[in-house]
Amino acid sequence: MHDLAAGFGYLMKGQRWVAGHGRWFGFGLLPGLVTLVLYVGALVGLGYGADNLTAWATPFADDWSSPWLGLFRGSLTVLVFALGLFLAVITFTAVTLLVGQPFYESLSEEVDRAEGGEVPESGLSLWRELWISARDSLRILVRVALYGVLLFALGFIPVVGQTVIPVLGFCVSGFFLAEELTAVALQRRGVELKERLRLLRGRRMLTLGFGVPLTLAFLVPFVAVFLMPGAVAGATLMVRELTAPPEDPSADDDAATGGQGTRRSHKGLVLLRLKRNNIPFFECFR
Repeated sequence: MHDLAAGFGYLMKGQRWVAGHGRWFGFGLLPGLVTLVLYVGALVGLGYGADNLTAWATPFADDWSSPWLGLFRGSLTVLVFALGLFLAVITFTAVTLLVGQPFYESLSEEVDRAEGGEVPESGLSLWRELWISARDSLRILVRVALYGVLLFALGFIPVVGQTVIPVLGFCVSGFFLAEELTAVALQRRGVELKERLRLLRGRRMLTLGFGVPLTLAFLVPFVAVFLMPGAVAGATLMVRELTAPPEDPSADDDAATGGQGTRRSHKGLVLLRLKRNNIPFFECFR
């Protein structure tokens, strides 16, 4: 329970951090606003074109009599728009992070700088970072989709499907949302996707304490845009704890791999923590 509260604490600390650094709050709003405009435009276009799309996809119903033709195509139109809205919700964070990669990376670096200590840099070009971010986001979305199908099927189980399954759904969404947000800071530290999942799995309650409340907040329209800067800041603060050097100085020296660069040193510390916690790889939402 301590980790659960600590995770929520990092979320609030991140919001307080950007509130106290107004310039960075405005800076971090830009990607979310750009993505919001794109998504609203796409949804408006879908709203106007959904009926034409369903008519094109169901030519076999052209000769149906009223009211069955209207009811059938009207229901499909609603389903098409609902599907588009669902896809918009589950992809908004990933697309915003991709669009705002340079913005959020600068924000994350500023948080590290303000909190003291090293400010890790990836050493990669912007295009390489964008490619890695897009690739990892796609992998996460595939995982989310698979869990979504499974949970949807389990939702038909009486009682359990209406009580336990929705809670599990929010937990899964919160875990992967936390992964997307911590990826900004962890990618700068040279931590790959599989290692990030293992690291977060090792502090599952901390991760859920951060991600689940944010997932619930993101259900409110437009809230995601205003919470994103603070969420990135809070995720960076949480990453600082997750990748903090071990208390044993000799272990720190070993993890640094002979002083071959900050990026490799941070990755070594992460691997050391995973080894010490004895986290099985197959338990990490592969």
